[in-house]
Amino acid sequence: MTVSVPSVPGVLTAAQIAQTAASIAVMQEPSGAIPWTPGDKVDVWNHVEAAMALLVGGEVAAAERAYEWVLGQQRPDGSWPMKIVEGRIEDHSGETNMSAYLAVGIWHHWLVREDRAFVERFWPAVRAGLDWVVSMQLPFGGIAWSREWVGDVPGKVNSEALVAGSSSIVQALAAGRALAELLGEPQPEWEFAGARLAHAVRAHRDLFLDKSEFSMDWYYPVLGGAVRGPEAEVLFKERWDTFVEDGLGIRCVSQNPWVTGAETCELVMALEANGDRERALKLFSDMQHLRTDDGSYWTGYVFPDKAFWPGEQTTYTAAAVILAADQLSRTTPGSDIMRGETLLDFPDLGKRCGCDSADALDVAGVS
Repeated sequence: MTVSVPSVPGVLTAAQIAQTAASIAVMQEPSGAIPWTPGDKVDVWNHVEAAMALLVGGEVAAAERAYEWVLGQQRPDGSWPMKIVEGRIEDHSGETNMSAYLAVGIWHHWLVREDRAFVERFWPAVRAGLDWVVSMQLPFGGIAWSREWVGDVPGKVNSEALVAGSSSIVQALAAGRALAELLGEPQPEWEFAGARLAHAVRAHRDLFLDKSEFSMDWYYPVLGGAVRGPEAEVLFKERWDTFVEDGLGIRCVSQNPWVTGAETCELVMALEANGDRERALKLFSDMQHLRTDDGSYWTGYVFPDKAFWPGEQTTYTAAAVILAADQLSRTTPGSDIMRGETLLDFPDLGKRCGCDSADALDVAGVS
């Protein structure tokens, strides 16, 4: 199957997108792992995102080698180590957000390639990963962000939830349900867990850890699909002036005068998913000052100093650019991965019970 490489007229050509994909592929390790930069760490979330971008950018063999690497790193409980450097585990902890994200990558691969054998090969890993994630759900509906490991032995659960991580897990559970339906293996517990989680993200963000200084906590409820429509517009308006730097992109952290490419492109995708194409295109164009001659992207830019920082081009930034370009151009069927039209919605617990958002927790089985 031939992959059509996306382009965004007036911003990036298909040849430039292919060049960016090649900049990711050149940093891929022989094992198939995709580090942030050569010699740097690999985590499963950013690795899978890079694999998705490679597929969209025409680097199909590299993408599928990346997915094969994922299978080799999964542990018996369904989780993945948080940090791997050149084949060595440097942080054994399991992060739920990371361990859920394979489901998104495999659904994306299905949308682009329609390769059922590929999906069937990865389904046991997706199922084990999401089962582990669901087992970490907290009473209010959020997902505990990680579990510590001591060597090869699982240890203490860090029983606090993150808005951004839990929002991403909403999308992963939706992708997992789509895969389950495709294969005729329904997972009703994922639907229940996803509904509780989406409700918590929509109505109880005060029960999550306060990371409001990070832009990810601002837009991820929209990007992950829990918040859409007028509610999303209200959310965007709340902190637009805090994070958006006109002509440059968005800040990663509110108090730091530093814009980052990956976060900007994620906001692009969140805006477009909610129908705000005009602002999405503007931000996508604005962040192109981070592009280098070889198609890679600087991680960020400290605007008072007029300096790129840190002095590296990261695979996850390049990947976010490619996925945003695909979504804006709707070139491949995978361009729906953040918009979510191919995914099943989770029921709105508040609307289902005809009660207010606080009482909906009781309907979800939360005391």
